[in-house]
Amino acid sequence: MATVALGAAWAGGVAFFLFWLLAATGIFYEWWKLTGASVGWKFPGLLYAGVALAAPIVLRMDNEMGLAAVLWLFAVVWGSDTAAYFCGRLIGGPKLWPRISPKKTWAGFIGGTLFAVAAATGIAAWFGASALVPVALVSALAAVLSQGGDLFESSLKRRFGVKDSGSLIPGHGGLMDRLDGFVLAGLFALVLGVSRGGLDAAGRGVLLW
Repeated sequence: MATVALGAAWAGGVAFFLFWLLAATGIFYEWWKLTGASVGWKFPGLLYAGVALAAPIVLRMDNEMGLAAVLWLFAVVWGSDTAAYFCGRLIGGPKLWPRISPKKTWAGFIGGTLFAVAAATGIAAWFGASALVPVALVSALAAVLSQGGDLFESSLKRRFGVKDSGSLIPGHGGLMDRLDGFVLAGLFALVLGVSRGGLDAAGRGVLLW
């Protein structure tokens, strides 16, 4: 269904894309109610995972700033994740949301956000973006969403009583644990980029202000 939504976006723009995305979500929700969580959760899971594929594809389609936008997105996600871990370990302090993720701290959240903003804004500046204040603000919001995606993945695993999201990468929380922040940050970048620049200039929609 994520592929259907992406095809709709190609044909009719962001409004059509959002229409199909919402329609697919509604269909999955009704299916979940009829079939039960054991089956129904697999379908919204496909949609959730499909965003991780759709976002870099659409951003990269921009001939001018596509590469920059994809590198910016990776800088946000990897920067916030890595810096949050080290800041949390080195500084410690109050927990961010102990019921969902007992190891995450406010120090890690703030440190991860600041580092992600610095790294992502640096990428944008390297590729020629001149209005860096809006880029920094967008990067900060994307970094917050990235860490929110991490918490969302943790809440899902607790909801279903599992330690890992899969067995492909054992000992690291599963494959989706490596992509959890990427999904929400990517969705944000996708919607922002397409709404401002269209499908052919989504990268510019994110980075040029």
